[in-house]
Amino acid sequence: MVKKVYLLRVFLKKFKPHILIILTEFGYTFLYFFTDASFKHGMNPHIHVTYRQIVATIALFPFAYFLERKSRPRITMTLFLEIFVLSLFGLEVVDLRNPRGIAKVLGTLVSLGGAMVMTFYKGPIIRNLWHPLIHMQHTATHHVHENWLKGSVLTVSSCISWALSYIMQAFTLKRYPAQLSLTTWMNLIGAAQTGVFALLTQHKPGVWKVGINIDLWCIIYAGIVGSALVVYIQLWCTEKKGPVFATMYSPLGAVLVALLAYFVLGQRLYVGSIVGGVIVVVGLYLLLWGKEDEHMLQDDSIASKNVSQDEP
Repeated sequence: MVKKVYLLRVFLKKFKPHILIILTEFGYTFLYFFTDASFKHGMNPHIHVTYRQIVATIALFPFAYFLERKSRPRITMTLFLEIFVLSLFGLEVVDLRNPRGIAKVLGTLVSLGGAMVMTFYKGPIIRNLWHPLIHMQHTATHHVHENWLKGSVLTVSSCISWALSYIMQAFTLKRYPAQLSLTTWMNLIGAAQTGVFALLTQHKPGVWKVGINIDLWCIIYAGIVGSALVVYIQLWCTEKKGPVFATMYSPLGAVLVALLAYFVLGQRLYVGSIVGGVIVVVGLYLLLWGKEDEHMLQDDSIASKNVSQDEP
């Protein structure tokens, strides 16, 4: 019994970041379907983002205040300026003379390629042999085509901003190692920014009203899970494993969305999604293999330092 508990602790210590970051992808997957249903119901996206970040701030504040009261550093203007400057520099060390270093680069490119295959290549439709568990209203086809270019530009911009935010988070955590407080600050400032933008662009008071329906439940889920819990886990993983680790599971989200849409909602699944999903998994395996060697080297380095300090 004692041995089993010990093995379980060793397993969790080694794979806890992997398990948590995969759970965040599941959280984002369900969030995608919640927001899709809410927006089709008529929820304004700008109002939704403002409300969800307010919910996240309220949910996180008590935990951040009481749990990190003694360990939370002060935020100064100097700290903000240093974070901005430091975010311009790179983070990941890649040794192209090492096979595992090459695997990290190839894994990243392969995962990206798999996600692009899922996006741009459809192929034949895979027939659905059962009735969907949930029926969702579909958007008109011509409306989707009209906004395809705008959506693509916004998606690319979002990915770039998301990547830069991870880089900034890694440096911020070195100077401000309080994940709960940092997540609370991020949501509070984000709510203020999106709130001002919504006030400037949405002039009808009625858009701020939310009934007890899918819109309200979506805001609560998005705030507590998407903007609070998931962001906190990502910050924790970024501090423990680095920003590359926290982002390398992101292509898995596209695979989860495609599978859930097919099996639960009865939406079309194409051969391209299957091929792209397999490529994403292969890329993740290569990247994980390369990253694992990096952590083993770090552990050996720490162990050798401890031994040298113990020697007379």
